Amino acid sequence: MAPLVPSHEVLENRRIVNINPETVSNIPSTDFPGHWPGESHEWSLEKFRNGFQVEFHQNKQFDASFSLIGLDAAIANAFRRIVMAEVPSLAIETVYIHNNTSVIQDEVLAQRLGLIPFKGSVDGLNWMRWHTKSSDDDPSSGSSLSDYNTVVLRLDVECTKNPNASPDEEDPRKLYKNAHVYAKDIVFHPVGRQEEYFSGEGTFQPVNPDILIAKLRPGQKIEMEMHCFKGIGADHAKFSPVATATYRLMPDIKILRPIIGEDAKKFAKCFPKGVIALEPITTEEAAQSNTEYHGHAGELKAVVRDPFNDTVSRECLRHEEFQGKVRLGRLRDHFIFNIESTGQYNSDHLFLESVKVLKLKCARWKRGLTDLMR
Repeated sequence: MAPLVPSHEVLENRRIVNINPETVSNIPSTDFPGHWPGESHEWSLEKFRNGFQVEFHQNKQFDASFSLIGLDAAIANAFRRIVMAEVPSLAIETVYIHNNTSVIQDEVLAQRLGLIPFKGSVDGLNWMRWHTKSSDDDPSSGSSLSDYNTVVLRLDVECTKNPNASPDEEDPRKLYKNAHVYAKDIVFHPVGRQEEYFSGEGTFQPVNPDILIAKLRPGQKIEMEMHCFKGIGADHAKFSPVATATYRLMPDIKILRPIIGEDAKKFAKCFPKGVIALEPITTEEAAQSNTEYHGHAGELKAVVRDPFNDTVSRECLRHEEFQGKVRLGRLRDHFIFNIESTGQYNSDHLFLESVKVLKLKCARWKRGLTDLMR
């Protein structure tokens, strides 16, 4: 029996998840995503190439927005999870406190330092190797400290009175020296080949130099050494290279029947600005007797301009005058990604790093399958 060939209209309807006033419908209930009984859905590289698209919406250093079209939700979510949890970065892991007379406890201070995001040369990050901690049973089982697995930082700050301050000065930042300790006070001490990889603009430093670490007063001092190791977000959130990594489905708005006049203005207010536009009804449209535009030449009608900015609030479904005139949905294979980098990588590079990680996972799985078949 030859496989069924669905029509173009059926295929388009399958892409849409219907948004109803109280429910969501047209959710796939097939055994395998994107497969329907009696039809041929064999995967082919050529078919994937023809259907897959990437569209960039915003590309800034710390914030990127782009669309992946033609993917299954499982693959899109795999990229999101890899970006958050498996793309490596460097963060403070060990803190050696030699002197801390500030009001902040040692444990709290160490925790604050560990959450400061750092940046450096990506080549240097790729050159760095993993540092293995020693176990409690065997202290000598871990990695020894070296230039290729440990970055050394130091923080030595002491608060003193400012002899040049005005007698009536009340601002502690002017009254004292080093009254506020910032991330910019952390000093990088390169060792070995780190001078080659972390130099110039690619030197190892805090992403934001104005992060407040502590407040001091005369006589108080902080003196410590910190070791940064390479890690991934799956071990601790401080190693995650992103602040946020999310996606949403592309909204789909279909006006089934004309919305004219005051109803059109009200309809436009149900959506974020720019989603719905108001256009005058043309003479040709008004001349057609078999449409609801007949006799309404010059009046305003509602048209969908940019569904990308819609938040799918369902506000229009609350009003009786729009019942049966609009259908809301989302395209199940159109994923709008938003990635906000913490600074180690440019935001658009993060997704490419997730692709590399997934390729390595596939290669390991393929080798393991080959070994299993032997």
